[in-house]
Amino acid sequence: MSIRTEKVAGLIKEIIAEPMNEKAREFSAGLVTVTSVRMTPDLHLAKVYISIFGSKKSPDEFFEYLEKRKGQLRSHIGRNVRLRYTPALQFFLDDTLDQMDHIQKLLDDSRKDQKDVKVNYDDYDESAFPEK
Repeated sequence: MSIRTEKVAGLIKEIIAEPMNEKAREFSAGLVTVTSVRMTPDLHLAKVYISIFGSKKSPDEFFEYLEKRKGQLRSHIGRNVRLRYTPALQFFLDDTLDQMDHIQKLLDDSRKDQKDVKVNYDDYDESAFPEK
């Protein structure tokens, strides 16, 4: 991404965060965080990545709710960012933290399995293990 697209993406991320939290409260979606915004080079499309925690409802339901209110969010951006075109919005679930938790659990399990492995030195020649 160019510097301009990165700056616009950062600005949109800041501007959309508060209205996004209001929409989450209206919908009882739990803790909603805008994790990143990626802009197309022509600045006509903003891909908004969102993480959702503590929701009693599914993320798909919240995304449907956002799709219906996309115009409100887009007009909020248009009022607060000086651009020739207000970018269209696409919403994506950012499951990076879930993936990190899964990887951490796998690493912890493998470490636990390694601790449980005992080497029987009697099965090997003494020269294979000079230091017992």
